[in-house]
Amino acid sequence: MKYLTIVFVISFILLGCSKEKSNTSNTLWFNKPATYFEESFVLGNGKTGASVFGGIHTDSIFLNDATLWAGEPVDPYMNPDAYQHIPAIREALDNENYELTDKLNRKVQGSFSESFAPLGTMYINFSHDTEPEQYYRELNISQAVSEVNYTIGNVKFTREYFVSHPDKVIVIKLTASRKGALNFDLDFSSLLKYEIATNSNVLTVNGYAPYHAEPSYRGDMPDAVLFDENRGTRFTTMIDINQTDGKVISNENSIALEGGTEAIILVSIATSFNGYDKDPAKEGLDNKELARQQLTSASARSYKELKQDHLDDYQHFFNRVSLDFGESTAPDLPTGERLKRYAEGNEDKNLEILYFQFGRYLLISSSRTPGVPANLQGIWNPYIRPPWSSNYTVNINVEENYWLAENTNLSELHAPLLTFIDNISKTGEITAKTFYGVDPGWVACHNSDIWAMSNPVGDFGQGHPVWANWNMGGV
Repeated sequence: MKYLTIVFVISFILLGCSKEKSNTSNTLWFNKPATYFEESFVLGNGKTGASVFGGIHTDSIFLNDATLWAGEPVDPYMNPDAYQHIPAIREALDNENYELTDKLNRKVQGSFSESFAPLGTMYINFSHDTEPEQYYRELNISQAVSEVNYTIGNVKFTREYFVSHPDKVIVIKLTASRKGALNFDLDFSSLLKYEIATNSNVLTVNGYAPYHAEPSYRGDMPDAVLFDENRGTRFTTMIDINQTDGKVISNENSIALEGGTEAIILVSIATSFNGYDKDPAKEGLDNKELARQQLTSASARSYKELKQDHLDDYQHFFNRVSLDFGESTAPDLPTGERLKRYAEGNEDKNLEILYFQFGRYLLISSSRTPGVPANLQGIWNPYIRPPWSSNYTVNINVEENYWLAENTNLSELHAPLLTFIDNISKTGEITAKTFYGVDPGWVACHNSDIWAMSNPVGDFGQGHPVWANWNMGGV
Protein backbone atom coordinates (compact mmCIF):
# COMPACT_ATOMS: atom_id res chain seq x y z
CA MET A 1 0.00 0.00 0.00
CA LYS A 2 2.72 2.38 -1.16
CA TYR A 3 0.70 5.62 -1.30
CA LEU A 4 -2.10 5.11 1.22
CA THR A 5 0.50 4.64 3.96
CA ILE A 6 2.65 7.55 2.78
CA VAL A 7 -0.25 10.02 2.82
CA PHE A 8 -1.19 9.09 6.36
CA VAL A 9 2.30 9.23 7.81
CA ILE A 10 3.29 12.50 6.11
CA SER A 11 -0.03 14.09 7.04
CA PHE A 12 0.63 13.14 10.64
CA ILE A 13 4.17 14.49 10.59
CA LEU A 14 3.03 17.93 9.37
CA LEU A 15 3.56 20.23 12.36
CA GLY A 16 1.91 23.48 13.33
CA CYS A 17 1.82 25.76 16.34
CA SER A 18 -0.56 24.57 19.02
CA LYS A 19 -4.17 25.72 19.22
CA GLU A 20 -6.86 25.15 21.78
CA LYS A 21 -8.94 22.56 20.00
CA SER A 22 -10.46 19.32 21.20
CA ASN A 23 -9.04 16.15 19.69
CA THR A 24 -11.12 13.08 19.08
CA SER A 25 -10.10 9.69 17.79
CA ASN A 26 -11.72 10.62 14.45
CA THR A 27 -10.20 14.02 13.64
CA LEU A 28 -6.93 15.15 12.06
CA TRP A 29 -6.20 18.87 12.43
CA PHE A 30 -3.41 21.36 11.75
CA ASN A 31 -2.72 25.05 12.20
CA LYS A 32 -1.43 25.77 8.71
CA PRO A 33 -2.35 24.91 5.12
CA ALA A 34 -0.78 22.03 3.23
CA THR A 35 2.30 22.97 1.22
CA TYR A 36 2.49 19.89 -1.00
CA PHE A 37 0.32 16.99 -2.11
CA GLU A 38 1.09 14.56 0.69
CA GLU A 39 0.02 17.14 3.28
CA SER A 40 -3.40 17.73 1.73
CA PHE A 41 -6.60 16.23 3.09
CA VAL A 42 -7.92 13.62 0.67
CA LEU A 43 -11.67 13.25 0.13
CA GLY A 44 -13.50 10.85 -2.15
CA ASN A 45 -16.74 9.07 -2.94
CA GLY A 46 -15.11 5.96 -4.41
CA LYS A 47 -14.85 7.53 -7.88
CA THR A 48 -14.26 11.29 -7.60
CA GLY A 49 -11.20 12.33 -5.60
CA ALA A 50 -10.28 15.73 -4.16
CA SER A 51 -7.04 16.69 -2.41
CA VAL A 52 -7.66 19.87 -0.40
CA PHE A 53 -4.76 22.15 0.56
CA GLY A 54 -6.79 24.68 2.55
CA GLY A 55 -4.73 27.64 1.36
CA ILE A 56 -5.52 31.13 2.65
CA HIS A 57 -5.09 33.36 -0.41
CA THR A 58 -5.43 30.49 -2.91
CA ASP A 59 -7.00 27.16 -2.08
CA SER A 60 -5.67 24.50 -4.47
CA ILE A 61 -7.78 21.38 -4.86
CA PHE A 62 -6.36 18.52 -6.92
CA LEU A 63 -9.10 16.65 -8.79
CA ASN A 64 -9.16 13.01 -9.86
CA ASP A 65 -11.55 10.46 -11.28
CA ALA A 66 -10.93 6.76 -10.62
CA THR A 67 -11.66 5.98 -14.29
CA LEU A 68 -9.35 8.59 -15.84
CA TRP A 69 -6.18 6.76 -16.88
CA ALA A 70 -3.71 7.04 -19.70
CA GLY A 71 -4.05 4.37 -22.35
CA GLU A 72 -6.74 2.40 -24.09
CA PRO A 73 -7.74 -1.29 -24.20
CA VAL A 74 -4.70 -3.55 -24.14
CA ASP A 75 -3.79 -5.85 -27.04
CA PRO A 76 -3.35 -9.24 -25.35
CA TYR A 77 -1.79 -10.57 -28.57
CA MET A 78 1.05 -8.02 -28.36
CA ASN A 79 3.74 -10.76 -28.39
CA PRO A 80 2.01 -13.76 -29.97
CA ASP A 81 5.11 -15.96 -30.32
CA ALA A 82 6.51 -15.44 -26.83
CA TYR A 83 5.43 -18.93 -25.70
CA GLN A 84 7.77 -20.54 -28.22
CA HIS A 85 10.77 -19.50 -26.09
CA ILE A 86 9.55 -21.19 -22.89
CA PRO A 87 11.01 -24.67 -23.67
CA ALA A 88 14.40 -23.13 -24.51
CA ILE A 89 14.35 -21.12 -21.26
CA ARG A 90 13.70 -24.28 -19.26
CA GLU A 91 16.48 -26.12 -21.07
CA ALA A 92 18.94 -23.28 -20.43
CA LEU A 93 18.03 -23.31 -16.73
CA ASP A 94 18.51 -27.07 -16.55
CA ASN A 95 21.96 -26.59 -18.10
CA GLU A 96 22.72 -23.71 -15.67
CA ASN A 97 23.31 -21.44 -18.65
CA TYR A 98 22.01 -18.32 -16.92
CA GLU A 99 23.36 -15.88 -19.48
CA LEU A 100 21.29 -17.55 -22.19
CA THR A 101 18.32 -17.76 -19.82
CA ASP A 102 18.49 -14.01 -19.26
CA LYS A 103 18.63 -13.38 -22.99
CA LEU A 104 15.70 -15.67 -23.76
CA ASN A 105 13.57 -14.33 -20.90
CA ARG A 106 13.64 -10.92 -22.53
CA LYS A 107 11.74 -12.41 -25.45
CA VAL A 108 8.85 -13.19 -23.07
CA GLN A 109 7.99 -9.58 -22.26
CA GLY A 110 5.31 -7.13 -23.32
CA SER A 111 4.44 -3.50 -22.74
CA PHE A 112 4.41 -1.60 -19.45
CA SER A 113 1.15 -0.77 -17.73
CA GLU A 114 -0.53 2.59 -18.21
CA SER A 115 -0.73 5.32 -15.54
CA PHE A 116 -3.51 6.74 -13.40
CA ALA A 117 -3.94 10.30 -14.66
CA PRO A 118 -4.41 13.62 -12.86
CA LEU A 119 -7.58 15.39 -13.96
CA GLY A 120 -6.50 18.87 -12.95
CA THR A 121 -6.44 21.51 -10.23
CA MET A 122 -9.22 23.86 -9.19
CA TYR A 123 -8.06 27.14 -7.66
CA ILE A 124 -10.20 29.30 -5.40
CA ASN A 125 -8.47 32.69 -5.23
CA PHE A 126 -9.53 34.96 -2.37
CA SER A 127 -9.16 38.74 -2.20
CA HIS A 128 -7.62 38.78 1.28
CA ASP A 129 -5.18 41.66 1.75
CA THR A 130 -3.73 40.58 5.11
CA GLU A 131 -2.63 37.39 6.81
CA PRO A 132 -5.18 35.57 8.97
CA GLU A 133 -5.39 34.88 12.66
CA GLN A 134 -6.42 31.60 14.28
CA TYR A 135 -6.05 29.43 11.17
CA TYR A 136 -7.37 25.89 11.58
CA ARG A 137 -8.09 22.98 9.23
CA GLU A 138 -9.42 19.55 10.02
CA LEU A 139 -10.50 16.28 8.47
CA ASN A 140 -13.28 14.53 10.36
CA ILE A 141 -13.09 10.93 9.20
CA SER A 142 -16.29 9.93 11.01
CA GLN A 143 -18.12 12.24 8.57
CA ALA A 144 -15.69 12.39 5.61
CA VAL A 145 -15.90 16.19 5.88
CA SER A 146 -13.01 18.66 5.87
CA GLU A 147 -13.17 22.18 7.28
CA VAL A 148 -11.02 25.31 7.14
CA ASN A 149 -11.61 28.43 9.22
CA TYR A 150 -9.64 31.56 10.02
CA THR A 151 -10.18 35.21 10.94
CA ILE A 152 -9.06 38.30 9.04
CA GLY A 153 -9.81 41.55 10.82
CA ASN A 154 -13.14 40.94 12.48
CA VAL A 155 -14.40 38.56 9.81
CA LYS A 156 -14.41 34.80 10.26
CA PHE A 157 -14.15 32.78 7.05
CA THR A 158 -15.23 29.13 6.96
CA ARG A 159 -15.06 26.46 4.27
CA GLU A 160 -16.54 22.97 4.39
CA TYR A 161 -15.77 20.24 1.85
CA PHE A 162 -17.10 16.75 1.11
CA VAL A 163 -17.51 14.43 -1.88
CA SER A 164 -20.97 12.89 -2.12
CA HIS A 165 -21.49 9.37 -3.41
CA PRO A 166 -25.30 9.66 -3.67
CA ASP A 167 -25.18 12.98 -5.54
CA LYS A 168 -21.90 12.32 -7.40
CA VAL A 169 -20.42 15.80 -6.82
CA ILE A 170 -17.82 17.62 -4.78
CA VAL A 171 -19.55 20.08 -2.46
CA ILE A 172 -17.84 23.14 -0.95
CA LYS A 173 -19.61 25.63 1.30
CA LEU A 174 -17.94 29.01 1.87
CA THR A 175 -19.17 31.56 4.41
CA ALA A 176 -18.11 34.91 5.85
CA SER A 177 -19.34 36.25 9.17
CA ARG A 178 -19.86 39.76 7.75
CA LYS A 179 -22.34 40.42 4.97
CA GLY A 180 -20.70 40.93 1.59
CA ALA A 181 -17.20 39.98 2.76
CA LEU A 182 -16.90 36.82 0.64
CA ASN A 183 -15.08 37.52 -2.63
CA PHE A 184 -13.20 35.04 -4.80
CA ASP A 185 -12.54 33.90 -8.34
CA LEU A 186 -12.31 30.32 -9.48
CA ASP A 187 -10.15 28.88 -12.25
CA PHE A 188 -8.66 25.57 -13.42
CA SER A 189 -5.51 24.08 -14.91
CA SER A 190 -4.49 20.59 -15.99
CA LEU A 191 -1.50 18.60 -17.25
CA LEU A 192 -3.87 17.00 -19.76
CA LYS A 193 -5.24 18.49 -22.97
CA TYR A 194 -8.28 20.65 -22.20
CA GLU A 195 -10.47 23.60 -23.11
CA ILE A 196 -12.43 25.90 -20.78
CA ALA A 197 -15.79 27.53 -21.40
CA THR A 198 -17.86 29.66 -19.05
CA ASN A 199 -21.57 30.34 -19.07
CA SER A 200 -23.33 32.32 -16.38
CA ASN A 201 -22.28 30.72 -13.08
CA VAL A 202 -20.71 27.53 -14.51
CA LEU A 203 -17.13 26.85 -15.63
CA THR A 204 -16.91 23.80 -17.92
CA VAL A 205 -13.72 21.92 -18.77
CA ASN A 206 -13.55 19.32 -21.55
CA GLY A 207 -10.38 17.38 -22.20
CA TYR A 208 -8.72 14.05 -22.77
CA ALA A 209 -6.01 11.88 -21.25
CA PRO A 210 -2.90 10.62 -23.07
CA TYR A 211 -3.20 7.39 -24.99
CA HIS A 212 0.15 6.37 -23.47
CA ALA A 213 2.33 7.42 -20.53
CA GLU A 214 5.67 5.77 -19.78
CA PRO A 215 6.30 4.72 -16.16
CA SER A 216 8.17 7.36 -14.17
CA TYR A 217 10.89 4.87 -13.20
CA ARG A 218 12.04 4.77 -16.83
CA GLY A 219 13.38 8.29 -16.33
CA ASP A 220 13.49 11.13 -18.82
CA MET A 221 12.87 9.90 -22.34
CA PRO A 222 11.42 11.26 -25.59
CA ASP A 223 7.70 10.83 -26.15
CA ALA A 224 7.11 9.76 -22.56
CA VAL A 225 3.54 11.08 -22.68
CA LEU A 226 1.59 10.82 -25.94
CA PHE A 227 -1.62 12.67 -26.80
CA ASP A 228 -3.90 12.36 -29.81
CA GLU A 229 -7.21 14.21 -30.02
CA ASN A 230 -8.80 11.07 -31.49
CA ARG A 231 -7.53 8.71 -28.78
CA GLY A 232 -7.67 8.43 -25.02
CA THR A 233 -10.28 8.81 -22.29
CA ARG A 234 -12.40 11.96 -22.41
CA PHE A 235 -13.37 13.94 -19.32
CA THR A 236 -15.71 16.76 -18.40
CA THR A 237 -15.58 18.88 -15.25
CA MET A 238 -18.36 21.35 -14.48
CA ILE A 239 -17.86 23.83 -11.62
CA ASP A 240 -20.89 25.76 -10.43
CA ILE A 241 -21.27 28.63 -7.95
CA ASN A 242 -24.81 28.71 -6.58
CA GLN A 243 -26.96 29.25 -3.48
CA THR A 244 -25.32 32.62 -2.88
CA ASP A 245 -26.39 36.15 -2.00
CA GLY A 246 -23.44 37.57 -3.94
CA LYS A 247 -22.98 38.39 -7.61
CA VAL A 248 -21.52 35.69 -9.87
CA ILE A 249 -19.42 37.01 -12.76
CA SER A 250 -18.40 34.94 -15.78
CA ASN A 251 -15.00 35.70 -17.32
CA GLU A 252 -13.27 34.08 -20.30
CA ASN A 253 -11.54 31.31 -18.33
CA SER A 254 -12.86 31.80 -14.81
CA ILE A 255 -15.90 32.63 -12.75
CA ALA A 256 -16.01 34.89 -9.72
CA LEU A 257 -18.14 35.86 -6.75
CA GLU A 258 -18.41 39.42 -5.49
CA GLY A 259 -20.04 40.70 -2.32
CA GLY A 260 -21.27 37.40 -0.98
CA THR A 261 -21.84 36.13 2.53
CA GLU A 262 -22.32 32.49 1.60
CA ALA A 263 -21.85 30.37 -1.52
CA ILE A 264 -21.94 26.72 -2.53
CA ILE A 265 -19.51 25.34 -5.11
CA LEU A 266 -20.52 22.11 -6.84
CA VAL A 267 -18.04 20.14 -8.95
CA SER A 268 -19.34 17.44 -11.29
CA ILE A 269 -16.86 15.12 -13.03
CA ALA A 270 -17.46 12.40 -15.63
CA THR A 271 -15.32 10.43 -18.07
CA SER A 272 -15.93 8.39 -21.20
CA PHE A 273 -14.51 5.19 -19.66
CA ASN A 274 -16.93 2.40 -20.56
CA GLY A 275 -15.09 -0.72 -19.46
CA TYR A 276 -11.65 -2.26 -19.73
CA ASP A 277 -12.33 -3.59 -23.24
CA LYS A 278 -14.05 -0.55 -24.79
CA ASP A 279 -12.18 2.18 -26.67
CA PRO A 280 -12.95 5.31 -24.59
CA ALA A 281 -12.69 7.60 -27.63
CA LYS A 282 -14.87 5.53 -29.99
CA GLU A 283 -17.07 3.43 -27.70
CA GLY A 284 -17.07 5.61 -24.61
CA LEU A 285 -19.80 7.02 -22.43
CA ASP A 286 -21.10 10.54 -23.04
CA ASN A 287 -19.01 12.30 -20.41
CA LYS A 288 -20.45 15.73 -21.22
CA GLU A 289 -24.03 14.63 -20.70
CA LEU A 290 -23.21 12.62 -17.58
CA ALA A 291 -21.49 15.62 -15.99
CA ARG A 292 -24.41 17.87 -16.92
CA GLN A 293 -26.98 15.48 -15.47
CA GLN A 294 -25.06 15.14 -12.21
CA LEU A 295 -24.73 18.89 -11.81
CA THR A 296 -28.38 19.57 -12.68
CA SER A 297 -29.56 17.03 -10.13
CA ALA A 298 -27.28 18.25 -7.35
CA SER A 299 -28.04 21.91 -8.04
CA ALA A 300 -31.71 21.28 -7.32
CA ARG A 301 -30.93 20.25 -3.75
CA SER A 302 -30.19 22.38 -0.72
CA TYR A 303 -26.83 22.22 1.01
CA LYS A 304 -28.50 20.65 4.02
CA GLU A 305 -29.98 17.89 1.86
CA LEU A 306 -26.69 17.25 0.06
CA LYS A 307 -24.76 16.96 3.31
CA GLN A 308 -27.32 14.74 5.01
CA ASP A 309 -27.39 12.34 2.05
CA HIS A 310 -23.59 12.22 2.14
CA LEU A 311 -23.48 11.52 5.88
CA ASP A 312 -26.15 8.82 5.70
CA ASP A 313 -24.29 7.08 2.88
CA TYR A 314 -20.77 7.34 4.33
CA GLN A 315 -21.68 6.49 7.91
CA HIS A 316 -23.53 3.40 6.72
CA PHE A 317 -20.02 1.99 6.27
CA PHE A 318 -17.91 3.89 8.77
CA ASN A 319 -20.14 3.43 11.83
CA ARG A 320 -20.06 -0.37 11.63
CA VAL A 321 -16.84 -0.58 13.63
CA SER A 322 -15.64 1.29 16.69
CA LEU A 323 -12.39 0.83 18.60
CA ASP A 324 -12.12 1.65 22.29
CA PHE A 325 -8.98 1.33 24.41
CA GLY A 326 -10.65 2.64 27.55
CA GLU A 327 -10.45 6.11 29.06
CA SER A 328 -7.78 8.24 27.44
CA THR A 329 -7.23 11.98 27.21
CA ALA A 330 -5.86 13.25 23.91
CA PRO A 331 -3.51 16.25 24.18
CA ASP A 332 -4.80 19.52 22.71
CA LEU A 333 -2.15 19.54 20.00
CA PRO A 334 -2.14 19.38 16.20
CA THR A 335 -2.07 15.84 14.89
CA GLY A 336 1.54 16.11 13.71
CA GLU A 337 2.75 17.11 17.17
CA ARG A 338 0.83 14.23 18.70
CA LEU A 339 2.58 11.82 16.36
CA LYS A 340 5.96 13.31 17.26
CA ARG A 341 5.22 12.90 20.97
CA TYR A 342 4.03 9.34 20.37
CA ALA A 343 7.29 8.50 18.57
CA GLU A 344 9.16 9.77 21.64
CA GLY A 345 7.33 7.26 23.83
CA ASN A 346 4.33 9.26 25.06
CA GLU A 347 1.10 7.28 25.19
CA ASP A 348 -1.81 8.44 23.03
CA LYS A 349 -4.47 5.76 22.67
CA ASN A 350 -6.75 8.05 20.67
CA LEU A 351 -3.99 8.48 18.10
CA GLU A 352 -3.85 4.70 17.67
CA ILE A 353 -7.61 4.62 17.14
CA LEU A 354 -7.33 7.44 14.60
CA TYR A 355 -4.64 5.52 12.71
CA PHE A 356 -6.87 2.43 12.58
CA GLN A 357 -9.96 4.30 11.43
CA PHE A 358 -8.03 6.34 8.87
CA GLY A 359 -7.29 3.14 6.95
CA ARG A 360 -11.03 2.39 6.81
CA TYR A 361 -11.72 5.97 5.76
CA LEU A 362 -9.33 5.67 2.80
CA LEU A 363 -10.90 2.43 1.55
CA ILE A 364 -14.46 3.78 1.81
CA SER A 365 -13.35 6.88 -0.07
CA SER A 366 -11.52 5.09 -2.90
CA SER A 367 -13.21 1.75 -3.62
CA ARG A 368 -16.78 2.07 -4.88
CA THR A 369 -16.44 1.92 -8.69
CA PRO A 370 -17.20 -1.47 -10.33
CA GLY A 371 -14.09 -3.00 -11.88
CA VAL A 372 -11.88 -0.13 -10.70
CA PRO A 373 -10.31 -0.98 -7.33
CA ALA A 374 -8.20 1.42 -5.28
CA ASN A 375 -4.84 1.83 -7.01
CA LEU A 376 -1.41 2.51 -5.51
CA GLN A 377 -2.52 6.03 -4.59
CA GLY A 378 -6.15 5.26 -3.86
CA ILE A 379 -7.89 7.72 -6.20
CA TRP A 380 -5.60 10.72 -5.55
CA ASN A 381 -2.76 11.75 -7.86
CA PRO A 382 -1.39 15.07 -9.21
CA TYR A 383 1.35 13.61 -11.45
CA ILE A 384 1.23 12.86 -15.19
CA ARG A 385 3.80 10.09 -14.57
CA PRO A 386 3.15 9.12 -10.95
CA PRO A 387 5.38 6.82 -8.87
CA TRP A 388 5.04 3.23 -10.13
CA SER A 389 2.41 4.62 -12.55
CA SER A 390 -0.05 4.63 -9.62
CA ASN A 391 -1.12 1.33 -11.16
CA TYR A 392 -2.20 -2.05 -9.82
CA THR A 393 0.91 -3.82 -8.55
CA VAL A 394 -0.65 -7.21 -7.99
CA ASN A 395 2.30 -9.04 -6.45
CA ILE A 396 1.37 -7.45 -3.08
CA ASN A 397 0.17 -3.83 -3.16
CA VAL A 398 -3.37 -4.31 -4.45
CA GLU A 399 -3.85 -7.06 -1.89
CA GLU A 400 -2.58 -4.79 0.90
CA ASN A 401 -5.19 -2.18 0.03
CA TYR A 402 -7.89 -4.75 0.72
CA TRP A 403 -6.55 -6.62 3.74
CA LEU A 404 -8.84 -4.60 5.99
CA ALA A 405 -12.02 -4.96 3.89
CA GLU A 406 -13.38 -8.10 5.54
CA ASN A 407 -11.67 -7.69 8.92
CA THR A 408 -13.14 -4.22 9.50
CA ASN A 409 -16.65 -4.92 8.15
CA LEU A 410 -16.33 -3.28 4.74
CA SER A 411 -17.09 -6.36 2.64
CA GLU A 412 -18.99 -4.51 -0.10
CA LEU A 413 -15.88 -2.49 -0.87
CA HIS A 414 -14.23 -5.70 -2.06
CA ALA A 415 -16.59 -5.73 -5.07
CA PRO A 416 -14.48 -3.46 -7.34
CA LEU A 417 -11.47 -5.74 -6.81
CA LEU A 418 -13.46 -8.90 -7.49
CA THR A 419 -14.84 -7.47 -10.74
CA PHE A 420 -11.32 -6.42 -11.71
CA ILE A 421 -10.09 -9.98 -11.13
CA ASP A 422 -12.84 -11.23 -13.42
CA ASN A 423 -11.74 -8.72 -16.08
CA ILE A 424 -8.09 -9.68 -15.85
CA SER A 425 -8.98 -13.37 -16.06
CA LYS A 426 -10.32 -12.69 -19.56
CA THR A 427 -7.24 -10.89 -20.87
CA GLY A 428 -5.19 -13.37 -18.85
CA GLU A 429 -6.52 -16.32 -20.85
CA ILE A 430 -4.87 -14.93 -23.98
CA THR A 431 -1.70 -14.01 -22.08
CA ALA A 432 -1.42 -17.54 -20.71
CA LYS A 433 -1.70 -18.93 -24.22
CA THR A 434 0.54 -16.48 -26.11
CA PHE A 435 3.24 -15.91 -23.47
CA TYR A 436 3.38 -19.30 -21.74
CA GLY A 437 1.68 -21.82 -24.03
CA VAL A 438 -0.91 -22.67 -21.37
CA ASP A 439 -4.45 -23.49 -22.50
CA PRO A 440 -6.87 -23.68 -20.73
CA GLY A 441 -6.00 -21.30 -17.90
CA TRP A 442 -5.25 -17.65 -17.23
CA VAL A 443 -2.43 -15.61 -15.74
CA ALA A 444 -1.89 -12.18 -14.20
CA CYS A 445 1.64 -10.86 -14.00
CA HIS A 446 2.80 -8.34 -11.41
CA ASN A 447 1.62 -5.07 -13.00
CA SER A 448 -1.81 -4.15 -14.31
CA ASP A 449 -4.02 -1.14 -14.93
CA ILE A 450 -7.62 -0.13 -15.57
CA TRP A 451 -7.39 -1.95 -18.93
CA ALA A 452 -6.82 -5.29 -17.15
CA MET A 453 -3.34 -5.72 -18.63
CA SER A 454 -2.07 -9.19 -17.73
CA ASN A 455 1.23 -9.61 -19.62
CA PRO A 456 4.76 -9.54 -18.16
CA VAL A 457 6.21 -6.05 -18.53
CA GLY A 458 9.61 -4.97 -19.85
CA ASP A 459 8.95 -3.15 -23.13
CA PHE A 460 9.57 -6.22 -25.27
CA GLY A 461 13.06 -7.07 -24.06
CA GLN A 462 14.21 -3.84 -22.42
CA GLY A 463 13.34 -4.95 -18.89
CA HIS A 464 15.64 -6.91 -16.59
CA PRO A 465 14.21 -10.40 -16.00
CA VAL A 466 14.77 -10.04 -12.22
CA TRP A 467 11.73 -7.76 -12.03
CA ALA A 468 10.10 -8.13 -15.43
CA ASN A 469 9.78 -11.91 -15.56
CA TRP A 470 10.38 -13.33 -12.09
CA ASN A 471 8.02 -12.18 -9.36
CA MET A 472 10.34 -13.49 -6.63
CA GLY A 473 13.33 -11.62 -8.05
CA GLY A 474 13.08 -8.80 -5.54
CA VAL A 475 12.85 -10.96 -2.43
